[in-house]
Amino acid sequence: MPALPSPAAAAVAHRYTRLITAAASPASLRALLPIHARAVVLGVSGNPAFATSLVAAAAPASLAYARRVFDAAPERDAYMWNTLLRAHAHSQSHAADALALYKRMRAAGVAPDHYTYPIVLPACAAVRAPRLGRAAHGDAVRFALAGDGFVRSSLIAMYFQEGDVADAERVFWESHGSSRTVVSWTAMVAGYVQNCFFGEAVALFGRMIAKGVRPNEITLISFLPCLQGQDWLDAGEMVHGFVIKLGFDANIPLVNALIAMYGKCGCFAMAEALFEGMIVRSLVSWNTMVAMYEQRGCAVEAIKFFRRMLIEKVGFDCVTLVSVLSACARSGALDTGRWVHEFARNHGLDSDARVGNVLVDMYAKCGEIAKAREVFDCLHVRSVVPWSAMIGAYANHGESAEALKLFSVMKSEGVMPNSITFTAVLVACGHSGLVDEGLKHFNSILTDYQMSPTLEHYACMVDMLGRAGRLVEAYEIIRGMLMRPDKCVWGAFLGGCRLHGNLELAEFVAKDLFRSGSSDVTFYVLMSNMYFEAGMLEDAERMRLAIKEMELKKTAGRSAVNQ
Repeated sequence: MPALPSPAAAAVAHRYTRLITAAASPASLRALLPIHARAVVLGVSGNPAFATSLVAAAAPASLAYARRVFDAAPERDAYMWNTLLRAHAHSQSHAADALALYKRMRAAGVAPDHYTYPIVLPACAAVRAPRLGRAAHGDAVRFALAGDGFVRSSLIAMYFQEGDVADAERVFWESHGSSRTVVSWTAMVAGYVQNCFFGEAVALFGRMIAKGVRPNEITLISFLPCLQGQDWLDAGEMVHGFVIKLGFDANIPLVNALIAMYGKCGCFAMAEALFEGMIVRSLVSWNTMVAMYEQRGCAVEAIKFFRRMLIEKVGFDCVTLVSVLSACARSGALDTGRWVHEFARNHGLDSDARVGNVLVDMYAKCGEIAKAREVFDCLHVRSVVPWSAMIGAYANHGESAEALKLFSVMKSEGVMPNSITFTAVLVACGHSGLVDEGLKHFNSILTDYQMSPTLEHYACMVDMLGRAGRLVEAYEIIRGMLMRPDKCVWGAFLGGCRLHGNLELAEFVAKDLFRSGSSDVTFYVLMSNMYFEAGMLEDAERMRLAIKEMELKKTAGRSAVNQ
């Protein structure tokens, strides 16, 4: 067939581009292939607009096919490159391919535009390629694109995702005040919250309001998670006022964020009122309520709410089941946990890694060690979470040899332990009296894994040495701590002194604690008991009087049975 004249070819290409756009909702290769074939016959398949539309339409169905269309195009402008870049970047398993494509684009001499970097920079963060991210930042500067609001926001988000807070701040503050859009402010607030810089997020949000920058829904959704605890309830109510004033109170994701905020601030009544007042509720709304009850220790309410979801036929997902199983673990509701496990199995959700992890934890905390191990062995992918839960289960139930054996297997499989893993390992060593092995693991936290021991690790180690009568070593470990010892660390030490009758060392430490103004009743009770056991009744009475005068009370025990 002879080639169509230029004007006619352009008209045909335009018509076939419109056909592609119409066929792309939803994209189907079966619908696209005949149009593509006809365009090839008519000689218009190389038209840039047609080829770009075909790449965009084909990518969701087959990236490989979209790539072949792209490679066959005689001319590729920045728009076509961006289209294929976006298709790869939006597919989590192909983010690395997006970066390879960006390198190819640069090698081809195609100049990126302000649409390119909001695609490339998030891909750099997704595949943890900080060097390429910084190189892309340099390219954006060279092409005079770094000042674009969306490019700048993408740079800020990338640096925050890499944990490089200082560079994110530098990008933000180097821009002129007038060019800081709500998008840039939102990226900063979200980045601070994601990196747990809650104080900085609150300060920046306040500064944003003071400068007259109006927050949007995403700003508020990003900011709300940093308001946690009773002290932040007033700030949360202020943000809620903003939501109403700005007319965002019908935004479902924003209302969900408000519910979560009120739950974390301990204001259940307001969270429940917001939920019940929603005209339309998403699954996230229901999941937020279940998670709120579980995280605040109201396990029974979380389980009741899940039953309500089933009665009202709302639906559920893995996130729902994780919260419900966590509630079962918290409350020791083994029978309910078994029912939820069976429920997950019947709906094909027990193979989800998150559900599997929490099942191991639930059975372990309910004392079903064999069942926990059965679930653990069936997991297809084991992150550090189930390994730590299983090691902890063995350690807490006196099966120290199994715990340490499993820890060795974990390391041999190349799984990196975390602080929770090491706590479980140290508990196992303590229960079996393996003090030297415990010291070896404790020292390896810093030397082998470049992690800092936590207060819990120190307390475990001091308790272990104290029980073994190695009180001087325990005291040296406390003196070498990089953070201030808490009552658990000192309590473990004084407990060791009492166990071995070392009143002299206990007095030496206790005097320092009392001089520093410590008002923890545990220290006074321990010293009173030690004086009494040593026959020093006057000193024992002195401790009891001190307790009475300072109106100290032992913290009452709390049972989950009555909750």
